[in-house]
Amino acid sequence: METGAVAKTDGTPVLVRKKKEKMYVTTLKRLLKNKLAVVGLIIIIIQILMAIFAPWIATHDPVKQNLAESELPIFSDGHWLGTDNYGRDMWSRIVYGARVSLVVGIVSVSLGLAGGVLLGLLAGYYKKLDGLIMRIVDLLFAFPGILLAMLIIAILGTGLVNVAIAISIWSIPTCARIVRGSVLSIKNREYILAMKALGASNARIIFKHILPNCLAPIIVFATMRMATAILSTASLSYLGLGAQPPTPEWGAMIAAGQDFMWTSPHMTVVPGIAIMLVVFAFNVVGDGLRDALDPNMDLNN
Repeated sequence: METGAVAKTDGTPVLVRKKKEKMYVTTLKRLLKNKLAVVGLIIIIIQILMAIFAPWIATHDPVKQNLAESELPIFSDGHWLGTDNYGRDMWSRIVYGARVSLVVGIVSVSLGLAGGVLLGLLAGYYKKLDGLIMRIVDLLFAFPGILLAMLIIAILGTGLVNVAIAISIWSIPTCARIVRGSVLSIKNREYILAMKALGASNARIIFKHILPNCLAPIIVFATMRMATAILSTASLSYLGLGAQPPTPEWGAMIAAGQDFMWTSPHMTVVPGIAIMLVVFAFNVVGDGLRDALDPNMDLNN
């Protein structure tokens, strides 16, 4: 073994740390070669900046009504995306809507990952738990996703917090299946068997040696699930189960503008385009990450 393989500075072997750093750099380079993924990253960064700096980017109070300026068209003086039927500035509502969508998406995906990863690890590692956990997962799969979310909201009540909880529960079974499959392919490898022979605890093996090797599919799932979460939030808000007036949420804005489709189409088209762009962005970034994290990419190129 080379001397550098055992030299440590922060508790991690130098060669192992350098190999991981090289892997991250290689993955980033592969991702940046994907033009669609780069476009998606730019859109996501714009949404994040809009969410963070909403009070400074928005030109008006997003919930303040001004009936004297209701249904102004796009590029009106002082309202470059027009106003809605209550005279509220559409640009300001789109900006604050980005914050709502991003927060609900991050919270719901994080909760879904926490539950799905834990169940997947347990099911894949412990054969005795596999049957029980997977039957529960199959039961959740029996319900169409949006109907399951609607059922959960019907029990918990309307509101964005309950929407996040509903979407997170909906995300658990898919995540659990993905993680379980990865664990099953990893747990019988030589280095895992060697750790068992050395007397390492199951918890140490699972969380220090198996989980890090499952991160690639988890990252891809989380990225693409963000698109689903944002679209689901908009759908549930459109149905009146999510954001409640006057909260500026894109799905709720579409619902409010559908009665004015012929007289003020921007009330529906503008938030619709916002949803389309963000969902597209997360999907193409997820596709790009899947390709970038594929170890066979070097063989194919």
